[in-house]
Amino acid sequence: MKKVFFISGLSLIFLASCTKDYTCKCTMTDSSGSLPTSSSSSTITGKKKDAKTACDNGDATTGTITYNCEIQ
Repeated sequence: MKKVFFISGLSLIFLASCTKDYTCKCTMTDSSGSLPTSSSSSTITGKKKDAKTACDNGDATTGTITYNCEIQ
């Protein structure tokens, strides 16, 4: 019986989703051309789906300036 619990416990550990570090790169562009294009990046730790959602929350447009964030 102890073997069954031990094997079940190991199986759950190996089948569980792992958290990893993902890089979120955000690029700022200005359609008017008055500002140079720039980019920045940050590290997000978590599951890929959650990291992608958090990174996509950085997408925005304000006037002629657009921020586009993507997981690398």
